[in-house]
Amino acid sequence: MVKVQQKKGGNTFWVALIGIAAIGAGALGYMTSRQQKTVVTLDPSLPKVAAEGYTLGRADAPVEIIEFADYECPVCAQYAAVTEPDVRKRLIEPGLVKYTYYDFPLDMHPNTVSAMLGAACANDQGKYWEMHDRIYMGQLEWNTQATSNPKKVLAGYAKELGLDTKAWDECFDSRKYLPRIQASQQEAIKRRLNGTPAFIVGDKLIPGNTNFDDLKALVDSAIAKQKVAAPAPAK
Repeated sequence: MVKVQQKKGGNTFWVALIGIAAIGAGALGYMTSRQQKTVVTLDPSLPKVAAEGYTLGRADAPVEIIEFADYECPVCAQYAAVTEPDVRKRLIEPGLVKYTYYDFPLDMHPNTVSAMLGAACANDQGKYWEMHDRIYMGQLEWNTQATSNPKKVLAGYAKELGLDTKAWDECFDSRKYLPRIQASQQEAIKRRLNGTPAFIVGDKLIPGNTNFDDLKALVDSAIAKQKVAAPAPAK
């Protein structure tokens, strides 16, 4: 602890102030370097790749629901906990819907890219959706308000899900999926989306959170349009 004492001439006072400033600068430098090492960020110089989401459901499903989301977005986490289980059970499992999830990292959420990278590395081992669900469930454990080292929490999820943690760790540290994350972000920008979550069903856009009934109504409408547009069977 540095104590500030003022004597005649003020020499001790100024020496103490200089000492405090030096300690403060050192602490700031440490925290900055620590954050740089543990928080993953995107980079405009990354190689360009095609945008590619993560798909759940049958490839030949009549309707596709597209979601653009940010793992650190509280509303996205609410949707994942409340509405998405019904979507999976009542729309995806019966084969009515193919569901595609795209990363849309927002600048206000510094830890979200780490979460996206952690999920992408779980995908290498066939457990993308398990990690997707675990990340949303534990959002308050790894988000920016909770930690400056989100990887440590995410690594715990990888172990919990039975992943090869060494392979997951190497994947995460290599940053090999950053171009994919950035491509998804650019796809969202190209579609003029300005927030998360955002859903696209057929030609309809739902900006913001939604509920199962509204999604189901759009899916039913899209299927009905397809039936009307389908050519009549030859006699």
